[in-house]
Amino acid sequence: MSRSLDVLVVGAGPTGLALALQAAAHGARVRVVDGRARAARPSRALIVHARSLEVLRPLGVTADLLAEADTAPSVELHLGRSAVPVRLGDLAVPDTAFPHLTFLPQQHVERVLAAALADRGVQVEWSTQLVAADDGPEDVAAVVRRNGGEEVVHCAALAGCDGVGSTVRAVAGIGWPGARARVEVVLADVDLAGELTAGAAHVGAGRRGLLMAFALGEGAPWRLVATRTAPDRLPAGVGGPALPADELQELLDVAGLPARVTDVAWSSRIALQHRLATAYRAGRLFLAGDAAHAWSPAGGQGMNTGVQDATALGWRLAAAAASSAPEELLASYAAERRPVATSTLLLTRLLFWGESATDPVAATLRGTLAPLAAPLLPWVLARRRLVARGFRVLAQLDTGYPGGPLAREGSTPRAGRPHPGDRVPDAPVTCQGREVRLHELLARPGVHVLLDRDAPDPSVTGRFLHVHRLTSSPGRGVVAVRPDGHAGFVSGAVDAELGWWLAAAGAAGR
Repeated sequence: MSRSLDVLVVGAGPTGLALALQAAAHGARVRVVDGRARAARPSRALIVHARSLEVLRPLGVTADLLAEADTAPSVELHLGRSAVPVRLGDLAVPDTAFPHLTFLPQQHVERVLAAALADRGVQVEWSTQLVAADDGPEDVAAVVRRNGGEEVVHCAALAGCDGVGSTVRAVAGIGWPGARARVEVVLADVDLAGELTAGAAHVGAGRRGLLMAFALGEGAPWRLVATRTAPDRLPAGVGGPALPADELQELLDVAGLPARVTDVAWSSRIALQHRLATAYRAGRLFLAGDAAHAWSPAGGQGMNTGVQDATALGWRLAAAAASSAPEELLASYAAERRPVATSTLLLTRLLFWGESATDPVAATLRGTLAPLAAPLLPWVLARRRLVARGFRVLAQLDTGYPGGPLAREGSTPRAGRPHPGDRVPDAPVTCQGREVRLHELLARPGVHVLLDRDAPDPSVTGRFLHVHRLTSSPGRGVVAVRPDGHAGFVSGAVDAELGWWLAAAGAAGR
């Protein structure tokens, strides 16, 4: 049967929007539905990491994202009586075009992605809720409800980007093991009076938890993000009641920030959980972002991991119909991304323990040892390699998929990097007589074939296949770069194995 839709995306947060945009950019027919009545909501995420900017760059949105971002943020660490200034601009990471921490509220990310989707003719359908889905022998029959009426949508794939309470995950029967955290996050937009340096982010650590104040408020000048032991049990993933000003003031006082709350525009409590879906796929139903994993906001990993899930899945869903090995192509998504979530879950639990745990060890580290170590921090921060190492971990710049189903090496070895599955690093190259950065060449949708200087031209073509000859790279080899910026096929020769990989990736002849 013929279908009018390739991918139905449930959820219009950053993950759903990025997935829809990635799929549409690679030729898929897409719809996006969301049960919310409107897009506007307070931002929970405030940081866009370098790897997220890299995977979004081919979709043509990074300039708009960076236009309102703070890419050289100043931070003051308040440790006891010490206030240590930190600059987070250029972090001496040469293999990315974004060697900086980027402060940008989630709400702006969503606006930019939604606008890019609209430019491709895809409008988010608000107040439209997924009710049921049947993964039949030929397609998915999804039932959506809007304005009291129901519609059956037939699609080749259903992408669940609908958060920790995912309807898609429930319909798919995918398990959701894990646990609720005893600590909750408090969010608020407030006016502050006092001695905080304007324009800087402020981080205060006390024995009972952490508080961050960003000059990124959406309802007032300052956004507060704090951790504290939950006084009662909130529904998972749902914002709790507003906090009075005196409770917010207590959080500031405990963290040692010299400021006074003068007005509260908005506040909420967020229950935290640490969970990982038992699978990322059930037939034609897929999970991405918070529908697949949930963890604390420590390290700014939530939105960023979701965006990277989305750009890993979106092109696969678009290419599956043209792939010579569609099942292998689709199965590779979970094989690659679920181990990443497992590692990220461990990282965020460790970071969150340091930020918010109230046991004697964590409380002593924050409340006693950190202030004693404050005079050493400028020396530590001056060690650029050390800072760059930490930045790479948080930005997921070294995340790769070696040994994955789509990581193939030809029978002829090729010297040097990248290896199959590696993220392809940015670097200066020469192509068609001009010097450019490699990621500039890769900054459009599709699979990119990088030929060494003396390699023969491949005998395959495709709408989403781009060939570049790097005269600065000696040899006769080839690297095929996937739409998400990872090396898929690497070989010291251009031969039939390259054609096999391109066909499996759905790039040849499409």
